Amino acid sequence: MPRVPKISERERRAAIALAAEARTIEELRLAQSIILPGLYGMSVYETSQVIGKSRATVTRLQHEFREQRRGETPRRELWGGRRRAYLTDDEESKFLGEFLDMASDGGVLEVGRIKQAFEKRVGHSVAKTTIYRILERHGWRKIAPRKLHPQTDLNAQTAFKKNSTK
Repeated sequence: MPRVPKISERERRAAIALAAEARTIEELRLAQSIILPGLYGMSVYETSQVIGKSRATVTRLQHEFREQRRGETPRRELWGGRRRAYLTDDEESKFLGEFLDMASDGGVLEVGRIKQAFEKRVGHSVAKTTIYRILERHGWRKIAPRKLHPQTDLNAQTAFKKNSTK
């Protein structure tokens, strides 16, 4: 038989009050994740089928309900973000600022040089795609206009100019 979560009487009453005052479906589901196991002895799986969410979400909602009651920051606010970054956004901006002067004077930025400086900064080697992602994240892009199309036939163009009638 599946495990039924232990819900105290105080939590049940608070969840019923939350359900009565719920303004959004998220608030109602949060309350239902406590009410259904507390009043009807439903397992997490059964509760998930009733409220239309996964088992993991029901468990997460129960934790979120308890955290809100204790006045803690809900974990959902801690979701996402860059947890494996070499540098913070501000540090990346400062790092790229060193190369901004070179770019603003019309100079060409070489990713190889940026990569060397970045590796020196972080203390180990990184992939070249890491540098391209940093540049993209900060709004830099490769702009290099061509003077001529790669398949241009200059002889055919001059012959056309000579033989064309205006």
